[in-house]
Amino acid sequence: MILFLAGTSDARQLAVELKQAGHELIATVVTDSAATSLQQKQISYRVGRLSQQEMSTMIEQENIQIIIDASHPYAEEASKTAMATAKQHGLPYIRYERPTQDFADPLITKVETYEEAAAMATTHEGTIMLTTGSKTLATFTEKLLDKEKIRVVCRMLPNKENMEKCDNLGVKQRDIIAIQGPFSKELNTALYKQYETTLVITKESGKVGSVDEKMEAAIELGIPVILIKRPKIQYENQCTTFQEVHEKLGGIQNGKHEL
Repeated sequence: MILFLAGTSDARQLAVELKQAGHELIATVVTDSAATSLQQKQISYRVGRLSQQEMSTMIEQENIQIIIDASHPYAEEASKTAMATAKQHGLPYIRYERPTQDFADPLITKVETYEEAAAMATTHEGTIMLTTGSKTLATFTEKLLDKEKIRVVCRMLPNKENMEKCDNLGVKQRDIIAIQGPFSKELNTALYKQYETTLVITKESGKVGSVDEKMEAAIELGIPVILIKRPKIQYENQCTTFQEVHEKLGGIQNGKHEL
């Protein structure tokens, strides 16, 4: 049995491929909508983030033999937990992560952390389009919401938890774009124009995460972008394609691959 951390839409596609190839797996997801997509493909799943103890218990109960970590590129804690738990139980660990994209333009400023992005944005004036999700929303609101010449527009998934979080942090309803992607360049362009955006803050989520459409739309409109880099984690057995994952799994099962 494989424990599969399914943190993105392409990760869930990979889970379906593995099941179709005859692999037994149980997936973990963090949202009900992600769970629904797995349920439709008859893939077993658990909803919610797992602590190391919870993951360890699951490994013992489900007789897990391999961990495939296909969590979101920015889900740093999830990956660290998966690697630590795999080591604890002596299990093979495989990391799948969509490839990065190299963006180079004078309008793009790359930073290492959310905190650095928020601090840089405090010197800005106008409308900031925040497309970094709800998890780190407080990092930005505590620095930016009280600035007279700054309007923060938050674009995020349309679920109850996110709306409650926005309310608790003082984000006005008029400044929330509750919508689920992926978004075309044309839709990004329309949203930037509608909100008179003068700065975009986003993450390097990869092509599947439609970051290129965000960037291209902003650059064509002459809007500066603060791009938050991916966490620097030394992954074991990292793959950037589905084929690589299949090959590593085959090697493990045939006893020909040292992990």
